Amino acid sequence: MKVISQNTAFGGMQGVFQHQSEACNCEMTFAVFVPPQAITKKRPVLWFLSGLTCTHANVMEKGEYRRLAAELGLIIVCPDTSPRGNDVPDELTNWQMGKGAGFYLDATEMPWSEHYRMYTYVTEELPALIGEHFRADMTRQGIFGHSMGGHGAMTIALKNPDRFKSCSAFAPIVEPSTADWSAPALEKYLGSDKANWRAYDACALVQDGARFPEFLIDQGKADSFLESGLRPWLFEDAIQGTGIGLTLRMHERYDHSYYFISTFMDDHLRWHAERLA
Repeated sequence: MKVISQNTAFGGMQGVFQHQSEACNCEMTFAVFVPPQAITKKRPVLWFLSGLTCTHANVMEKGEYRRLAAELGLIIVCPDTSPRGNDVPDELTNWQMGKGAGFYLDATEMPWSEHYRMYTYVTEELPALIGEHFRADMTRQGIFGHSMGGHGAMTIALKNPDRFKSCSAFAPIVEPSTADWSAPALEKYLGSDKANWRAYDACALVQDGARFPEFLIDQGKADSFLESGLRPWLFEDAIQGTGIGLTLRMHERYDHSYYFISTFMDDHLRWHAERLA
């Protein structure tokens, strides 16, 4: 594991690291904020999954999480959104596919399947690295994300309810199998049989019996992607009668940007901290 950078912030450490990933068959970069309390005691881990076109750096630089994470004693892990490198397949003119658009799934179709195994990377390989090298209490993990990362957080939580104690999302893609900007990517990654897409679709997972105690979703009403890609009301409908709790907050005037995310970041950190206590 290479240290790319380490900086002191709010008494803790903000680091960026790089390692050779077996799951993604390339070098992967990730960011970790370790709070000052970790000097004496292992701390709970909160994963943040970023959205389309982003890297680990977007939330690290614009998410404004360090002050409260240091106060609450939370380790924040920010993976990249896809494999990277000259040998990694990509669609240069399509921002919804390839590099920056891994959708937190394990691709089964060539040429994508050789590298695009972000589900395995985020749920198996990177957690092992975090548990080994950082002062992390891996028995207390939460997960949240934005947009494509919100989709990833919700699907990962639904499939791993024994591992994660909390899940929230900013403007998530709740039903990617029918969304204009994600369905084409699922077909390329997973093939034309839509039955194979259901494992990476929050609404479909609930319909197929997956359960998680509760979710927090924040969504801006001025989000230009609301009607075509996000549609949180579909998840609200899907959980009816399941016992899954949902706090869905719709906000006037807020869009899809990190101005929106940073506004409600403290609410999400406190949500997770309460459930990871």
